[in-house]
Amino acid sequence: MAHPKSKISKQRRNKRRTHQKAVLPTLGTCSNCGATVQYHRVCPDCGFYRGKLAIEKTVNA
Repeated sequence: MAHPKSKISKQRRNKRRTHQKAVLPTLGTCSNCGATVQYHRVCPDCGFYRGKLAIEKTVNA
């Protein structure tokens, strides 16, 4: 088993971990209905993607 020769300080450990963070997804607006949509995803409101109908949505009455 490998053992470290000396203790890694908290500052050095934390500097290494600065890049490990959660990032928010990039959001855009749907060109058909104007709803907020995550990039490269079908609009959950109208079913359009890049100006074309991708999923036909049914209206529940």
